[in-house]
Amino acid sequence: LLTNEGHQVTDCGGVENNPQDDYPDFVQELAQKMLTRPAALGVVICRNGVGVSIAANRYSHLRAALGFNPAQVETARQDDNANILALGADYFSTEEQIKLVQVFINTPFSNEERHLRRLAKVDSLSH
Repeated sequence: LLTNEGHQVTDCGGVENNPQDDYPDFVQELAQKMLTRPAALGVVICRNGVGVSIAANRYSHLRAALGFNPAQVETARQDDNANILALGADYFSTEEQIKLVQVFINTPFSNEERHLRRLAKVDSLSH
């Protein structure tokens, strides 16, 4: 669907159902690819979306948002400049996931001063 809409798509894995694979490995590959494409957006999927969200947020250049409805996904892009959408495959149909991805990729960051200020503060946080 994304390719048909003119988007460049890179699949970082999970091409078969393998209970021995680990989602952090796929997130790491995505993070490495996004280092060279700072304007890119990514989608990560696991059973509940939480694990991939946590893994993605370990990388300083990724801002992952767990998506659960179109309005929330829209504000994650507009207000928080999320560049990763994390989805829980167990909780959404394919059609619902497609809708969330479409909202995500078609919503720009607002660049409003208050959001820029808040994101700068988030970026300054350390462990």
